[in-house]
Amino acid sequence: MSTFKIEGGHQLKGSIKPQGAKNEALQVLCAVLLTPETITINNIPDIVDVNKLIKLLSNLGVEVNKLDGNTYTFKAEHINLDYLESDDFKVEGRGLRGSIMIVGPLLARFGKGYIPKPGGDKIGRRRLDTHFEGFINLGASFRYNREDHFYGVEAEKLKGTFMLLDEASVTGTANIVMAAVLAEGETTIYNAACEPYLQQLCRMLNRMGAKISGIGSNMLVIEGVKSLGGTTHTMLPDMIEIGSWIGLAAMTKSELTIKDVSWKDLGQIPNVFRKLGITVEQQGDDIHIPAHKNGYQIQNYIDGSILTIADAPWPGFTPDLLSIVLVIATQARGEVLVHQKMFESRLFFVDKLIDMGAKIILCDPHRATVIGHDFKSTLKATTMTSPDIRAGISLLIAALSAKGTSIIHNIEQIDRGYENIDDRLRAIGAKIERLPGN
Repeated sequence: MSTFKIEGGHQLKGSIKPQGAKNEALQVLCAVLLTPETITINNIPDIVDVNKLIKLLSNLGVEVNKLDGNTYTFKAEHINLDYLESDDFKVEGRGLRGSIMIVGPLLARFGKGYIPKPGGDKIGRRRLDTHFEGFINLGASFRYNREDHFYGVEAEKLKGTFMLLDEASVTGTANIVMAAVLAEGETTIYNAACEPYLQQLCRMLNRMGAKISGIGSNMLVIEGVKSLGGTTHTMLPDMIEIGSWIGLAAMTKSELTIKDVSWKDLGQIPNVFRKLGITVEQQGDDIHIPAHKNGYQIQNYIDGSILTIADAPWPGFTPDLLSIVLVIATQARGEVLVHQKMFESRLFFVDKLIDMGAKIILCDPHRATVIGHDFKSTLKATTMTSPDIRAGISLLIAALSAKGTSIIHNIEQIDRGYENIDDRLRAIGAKIERLPGN
């Protein structure tokens, strides 16, 4: 288990470019299974979760070639379906949450898809009902082995239908869309997720020959086709990483420029940070954060009541940035209520911030009230362990702003979602060192 040693309290300066989007990568990489032709994908982040999925695809028989640091070609011409029932697959599939999205493409093209119960962050229940109910609606039969937690769906031929999703699940929508593109007839998915990364997947599929309309809305209409071809796809920058850098700049009173952020795909993110008092300037397609030498003040609502920041399906605010918001608020002027609606365990890392001197009241598993210090009292260095990706980066930001030297264990959680983060932080002046594990 590797460790970060962080000397906090230093101002940073310079520019940083966000990696390709992790959550988009997990979708579009699974889509390569839909065609025997070559697909080229640019801007793939070099992170643990994505690399695990690429290895899984390779073990399935996908021909994988790395052209340069972040560009790959994939050719799923010869797929080894026997691997799906192997012990190796049961181990490898269980280790990655995103592995669930291979099921839709495999079901569509080969008539069957299997997956062990996926792992991922321990942030609360993340049910798979939406995925499998969608496959059943398309005509698949479903089975579940409770002894080894193994799911399976099979169908001789999928048939289009109308379905109303019980929740606007991003991965669920992506999985069902990938199954429906090769189904017979028309499929309508209502209450579909409409995040930019899901839009990216749909546009990629259309370039491959799919017929998907309603992209960007919560109603997708898919006219099934007999086969799909190859394409080239370039992934968006990671909006969660962009939000992380905004938070880092504010907490360390640093002047930073975040390059090539794809402003049109950021949704509510800039406005939410502005409500926290942070100056977010648009310079072309870059974000410039000036040094907040006098701190930043949280806005109240018009009637004077306390600001609440809550997550919601797109175009609402992404739940993956609420941990960052919570950390930023610890040094703001004012108070804010953070309401994490989707996952009941994601706020449990606040005890580590309280140990550092933050004023946080954990109201219940979903809500926390933060009373800002206004930098009159800095956070104090401590030793802590990263519980998941987003809490991990939040604790890292807290450590970089804190007085003294902090230790963060279990940084593999951070590496799952952030590419070469220590090298990139050192490039803008951070005092961070990666220590090998025992």
